[in-house]
Amino acid sequence: MLFSRDLGIDLGTSSTIVCDKRGRVVINEPSVVAVDVKTKRVLATGDEAKSMIGRTPGSIVAVKPLQDGVIADFDMTSDMLRSFIYRSSKRSLFTRTRVVISIPSGVTEVERRAVEDAVRSAGAQDVELIESPMAAALGAGLPVYEAKGSMVVDIGGGTCDIAVVSLGGVAACKSIKVGGDALDEAIIDYMKREHDMLIGSNTAEEIKLKIGSASEYDGEAAMEVRGRNLIDGLPKSVEVSSKDIREVLLAPISQIVDAIKETLEVTLPELAADIIYSGVYLTGGTSNLRGLAKLISESIKIEVHIPEKPVECVALGTAVKLRRAR
Repeated sequence: MLFSRDLGIDLGTSSTIVCDKRGRVVINEPSVVAVDVKTKRVLATGDEAKSMIGRTPGSIVAVKPLQDGVIADFDMTSDMLRSFIYRSSKRSLFTRTRVVISIPSGVTEVERRAVEDAVRSAGAQDVELIESPMAAALGAGLPVYEAKGSMVVDIGGGTCDIAVVSLGGVAACKSIKVGGDALDEAIIDYMKREHDMLIGSNTAEEIKLKIGSASEYDGEAAMEVRGRNLIDGLPKSVEVSSKDIREVLLAPISQIVDAIKETLEVTLPELAADIIYSGVYLTGGTSNLRGLAKLISESIKIEVHIPEKPVECVALGTAVKLRRAR
């Protein structure tokens, strides 16, 4: 007799979240793998690997195996998933692993197959794919199986997935390769351009979290940023303000707002009427950026909501899908 181990996975560019079918999060770690370039052996995954970024000797490389929501390195992605699946629950020779895993809504058939193959290579026997915005809508508790339109904007690390869902399907969708990583890159470019200073992705993310915003907020401040002087190569520190960073983030945020407007323009009138009544739901890690919901709401003239656990919505949605499949 085979016992089934059911797992829902939100495979993201920045982080991977694994939960059981009851919706309990068992893994929430960065999508990072540390590899010995000489032996090709994986040394660490997740939190341990991320701590190595920018701090490893030449023989060890810490990399993100996913770029813009899709697999950039198949073997590393398989190794990372194998580690996460192994650590997520007990197993035996008689355990059959069933996985529901999220994918961006704009992926090609080849990219879909790559995700499925990577999960099977990691040890899963049964694999089902679900589009990220549909999973996010399920995780946010929206009535996706009713004849009612619901709009979800899932902003992850590599992509922003926008979808209008109704009757268990996607009525309109758009996916752009703009997310938290694009915001970090904008900050890195700004520091190079304005301050002749090189900073890493971890520092850029810290700036974004501490003083980044999409609109003005109470208690705006400045922070000291340390990096390397591009002119003489020596360590350097400068002070940047909330206003500076807000202006830097405006360009990638505008792309997200434009994509939402474009999706609304092709939405059926009846579904658009439902969305005006129920509002738009923001999920994903970048939805927590200060003032983002307010800016989007003012731009599209529709109320914008953030669920209780926006970061976990996609993973929780995969768990809902697991339970419905039974």
